[in-house]
Amino acid sequence: MASSCGEIKVFMQVFVMRHGQATMAAPTDSLRPLTENGIKEAETMGQWLHDNHCEFDVIFVSPYLRAQQTADALMTRLGHVGKRETLAFITPEDSPKNVHDYLDATCSASFKSILFVSHMPLVSYLVAELTSDNAMPIFQTSSVAQIDYDTSRMQGELIALVSPNEIEC
Repeated sequence: MASSCGEIKVFMQVFVMRHGQATMAAPTDSLRPLTENGIKEAETMGQWLHDNHCEFDVIFVSPYLRAQQTADALMTRLGHVGKRETLAFITPEDSPKNVHDYLDATCSASFKSILFVSHMPLVSYLVAELTSDNAMPIFQTSSVAQIDYDTSRMQGELIALVSPNEIEC
């Protein structure tokens, strides 16, 4: 898509997802597993993404157990995914700026559609970091934000935030 000044705009679809509902009982925060409801939430969102023709070149997942389990459940409904990669720097307290830098340096030339599966508060801060209006939504468990990301401007627009309880099963 070209602008009136001849600038070429290249858009990438960036999806940011919070993990499903997790239990509070675990030896460490990183080992908290999903509840049965959390698995159902992730499957619901996977089906919704599939039904809306979302295909991902890559899914980036936090190394924490609940995020890995969310990605597992999501992928049972999604269909084709180019690849799945665990990123150590998308845990709850990591820097949204570092994720933004990674996106611009690594992803924008290679991918058209990506999904991050991570945690609060990072998911809210990341949406604010990636969007021009600095929207900082509060994510319910398994909610997904969709961002139209202009790789030439290195900034995007929040298009939607969908949670599993908004979807009819």
